[in-house]
Amino acid sequence: MIFITAKFRVKPEHAEQWPAISRDFTEATRAEPGCLWFDWSRSLDDPTEYVLVEAFRDDAAGAAHVGSDHFAQARKTLPAYLAATPKIINCTVPQDDWSPLGELAVD
Repeated sequence: MIFITAKFRVKPEHAEQWPAISRDFTEATRAEPGCLWFDWSRSLDDPTEYVLVEAFRDDAAGAAHVGSDHFAQARKTLPAYLAATPKIINCTVPQDDWSPLGELAVD
């Protein structure tokens, strides 16, 4: 799977509304057949930082995402709400779901 983590620094005046601002893009991405997950979290240390954790089944699913109409629309509309260019880590991993964290196993 393609595993992606991206950090978005939102302008302070838009930080509270970011989930609503990004909702259409989020919902459309989650509906893609190759999307395994697309989940936002907010930093505990910086209220203007949102972290996106996403995964796609394979290269074809990733390409379909980047080539989608909703991705093109997000490229046009979302930057106006951002304080900086998002930072990203993108890698391919040989699995298709989360693995248990054995060091913190719950009995």
